[in-house]
Amino acid sequence: MSFRTIEWRDDAVIMIDQTRLPGEEIYNTYTDFKAVAEAIKGMIIRGAPAIGVAAAMGIALGARDIIADTHESFFKQLENVCDVMARTRPTAVNLFWGIERMKRVAEANRDKKLSQIKEILKKEAILIEEDDLTICRNIGKWGATLIPEGATVLTHCNAGGLATAGYGTALGVIRAAQEAGKDIRVFADETRPWLQGARLTAWELMKEGIPVTLISDNMAGFFMNRGEITCCVVGADRIAANGDTANKIGTYSVAVLAKENNIPFYVAAPVSTLDLTLSDGSKIPIEERPASEVTHIKGVAIAPGGVAVRNPSFDVTPARYITAIITENGIVKDDFQAGLRKMAGC
Repeated sequence: MSFRTIEWRDDAVIMIDQTRLPGEEIYNTYTDFKAVAEAIKGMIIRGAPAIGVAAAMGIALGARDIIADTHESFFKQLENVCDVMARTRPTAVNLFWGIERMKRVAEANRDKKLSQIKEILKKEAILIEEDDLTICRNIGKWGATLIPEGATVLTHCNAGGLATAGYGTALGVIRAAQEAGKDIRVFADETRPWLQGARLTAWELMKEGIPVTLISDNMAGFFMNRGEITCCVVGADRIAANGDTANKIGTYSVAVLAKENNIPFYVAAPVSTLDLTLSDGSKIPIEERPASEVTHIKGVAIAPGGVAVRNPSFDVTPARYITAIITENGIVKDDFQAGLRKMAGC
């Protein structure tokens, strides 16, 4: 990869500012947990796996700066740090997975000196980033087997290196297919209102030398109907026990169109994105974001002032529209209920 999404360097968290892409490749430095939380809220870093890594690193920063004379005081303050991270974005379960992993590690080492616990938490956050890279490469290897030679793949939003620690889930599948020597092309939905497809996916693929064609969201059905799309691959922010999948708003529409046109629709996501505590997608909390994201682009109004706006950031694709779910542990088809539990080791 020619860029790093997030890393721990010189006792600080370094993130590429995704709100500045594709015009500027700017890296921000964060030295306290509240700034990391604001970066997650403000979409400077986004994508379910990436914000899980960011939350873990933010907790490590927060733990480092805790001043406490007793373990009781330290763990009380650490809980507050975790609560701040948990309030950043509600839909992506990886955020909460990262937080819980850091909590478990802290608790498992409760008998150690506070200085040792702080160091252990820092190492765990760095390990979470390293694990994510390995996980995404494995997702890519499994997923690449589903992509035929000469395929044109439609993807929605950004599920690439920018949405993870650096390789990608949906784009990881595409990268792995190319690395396997397959001649593939990509159609990228622009993905309103944040334009992650236009700004981020197109930028990533062009950097990698993978042929990409940008289309507006309402063009997907046109190209499917003309036979120009071989398959669809998207990421996920939370997957319920029955396979219902929350992903960026507009994904549901793509899945319905794919079903109508007999095109395979694949979801690529790590096991950490599974939420087997939820029976189905109706239980997944959906984040609603500010109206200005819809009414303005880069500060320029594109709608009449005072118009009523709804801005859900995600939608839920029912499992019946999903051909397969690709994880680092394998591919699940048909019986998602049993298959996802197997992938999660349950």
